[in-house]
Amino acid sequence: MVFDWFRRRQVKKPAEEAQSPEVESSEVKPQDVESPEAAPAGPVSEQTQPTPGPAEVVAPQAGVAPVASAQDTLDWAKAAYRRLKAEQTAKAAAAQRATAAPPATPVAEALSSPPSSTPEGKATSPEQTPTPPPAAGMGLLARAAAEREQRQMALDAQAIAAEPPRQNDGVETAPEPGLGSFDEEFTWSAEVLAAQGRQVEEVSLEEIHWLGRLRQGMEKTRRGLVTQLLNSLGDDPLTPEIVDDLEAVLLQADVGVEATDAVLEALRRRVNEEVVPPDEGLRLLKDQLRQQLERPIRATGCDLLAPQRERLNVWLLVGVNGVGKTTTLGKLANLAVRSGYRCMVAAADTFRAAAVEQVSIWAERSQVEVIANPSANADPAAVVFDAIGAAQAKQVELLLVDTAGRLQTKHNLMEELAKIRTIIDRKAPDAVVESLLVLDASQGQNGLRQALAFAQAAQLTGVVMTKLDGSAKGGVALAVASEANLPIRFIGAGEGLRDLRPFNGFEFVEALMASPR
Repeated sequence: MVFDWFRRRQVKKPAEEAQSPEVESSEVKPQDVESPEAAPAGPVSEQTQPTPGPAEVVAPQAGVAPVASAQDTLDWAKAAYRRLKAEQTAKAAAAQRATAAPPATPVAEALSSPPSSTPEGKATSPEQTPTPPPAAGMGLLARAAAEREQRQMALDAQAIAAEPPRQNDGVETAPEPGLGSFDEEFTWSAEVLAAQGRQVEEVSLEEIHWLGRLRQGMEKTRRGLVTQLLNSLGDDPLTPEIVDDLEAVLLQADVGVEATDAVLEALRRRVNEEVVPPDEGLRLLKDQLRQQLERPIRATGCDLLAPQRERLNVWLLVGVNGVGKTTTLGKLANLAVRSGYRCMVAAADTFRAAAVEQVSIWAERSQVEVIANPSANADPAAVVFDAIGAAQAKQVELLLVDTAGRLQTKHNLMEELAKIRTIIDRKAPDAVVESLLVLDASQGQNGLRQALAFAQAAQLTGVVMTKLDGSAKGGVALAVASEANLPIRFIGAGEGLRDLRPFNGFEFVEALMASPR
């Protein structure tokens, strides 16, 4: 089993589907370690079904009945924490058992043995041809020395073969998230998951960790937005004047004119129909913001963008310079590998200096093969052509294509994108092609203008919003969704290898509107 981060559930690897039930049942699964108070494991059986196409609604969205009370939420969080704690303890115990038996140390044997008549350099060089078996007429001392030499050479060869790949200088590996204390951040993350109808046994530690990162990343946007909203709402019921005051608050958060008008119009209708308490007004505001974010997603008929298994998917990453396309590509590759997909990268950014080297570093961190042309000013379309051929030969499921940064006003560079699309359509007519625009959230309304321009020229199918951490303009996601009518597919809230996740409108709004700590 593997946790598919695109679909956010446990799925079978293709190799596991062909295994017999006896073999499969012997595998250690994360959901096998549960707390005594874990919820019934009914939904777990659904997780083991074959993975459907990307159009399936996998992660429950908002609209599922939330937990009835604060006490229920707290109990749910406690049960989830106990389960994750038991799972982490079991993993630590398994790792300790695996390392309990110390490995054999061939050095001690070599030091305690008598000197060999064989030259010293010959005994230690792993490139030497193994010594043939000792002849029958050799003396006992010579025979023992020859046997020790053979064993030493075999151990040296094994050590070289087992040596882990060398990490690139200056690039740290992504550590596994650890379970912290049962604090306010954990309970908030658990509450967000429970409100979407998730069961205790379905929750993973990485989901808890990611929601905490998302909430932390939205801090600057939330700091001004929530404070002003709470001041505007006050303790009195909603009035038309209060709704009018919300307009400036939303516009300052780069929510955009169209999204702001749609949200306020819905609030005005509700205020005219009945008395709306302040807490109910805040809930209505969250619902309207979420609807604006999810409207273009629903229009595609695909709640989550996930590669289809057992067929080629080609994802093009486009955008201007400096928005984090190459970094996003590396994070997507890591997400794909950890979700059990066969992945490959095409380094089609042949214009920027050291672009191929940067792609290679990110790909190495995820152990993904890179197809590149080392020659200067190579044709990006030719690189994509070669990459598709290699992906088809190796039955790759996801091919990520890194493209050069370009301004939407450069017609020759936009035509280059069209040429790449033509190559893909001809070389792989049955491939599922996605064109994803990478936007820097810190650019605010300028990012919206980029989305509007690229949507016409690059046949965009979605947006990846990066650098939400450290930006006070995270509200631009609403502007992109409402005015450019583009679905947001992934969001990044950090520089780490795992700080990129599929977009979830409910979680985004909850992180945006979370109460100040």
